[in-house]
Amino acid sequence: MTSEEYEHVIDELQAVIDETHATLKRFEKTGMNDEMPKDYETLLAILDNAVKQQREHTQGMLSG
Repeated sequence: MTSEEYEHVIDELQAVIDETHATLKRFEKTGMNDEMPKDYETLLAILDNAVKQQREHTQGMLSG
């Protein structure tokens, strides 16, 4: 991948991270994390996966 491609993927993953984080905050604020624990766990998994992928792409960009 080129540096520009890495940056694009990293930016897209940041958007997913930001949107998921905002959704998690809304879940917590409204108590949905208690009412829908499976969905809350899914959101946490999405966030975790996006952060891991972003880290991998950042490392790839830096080593390339």
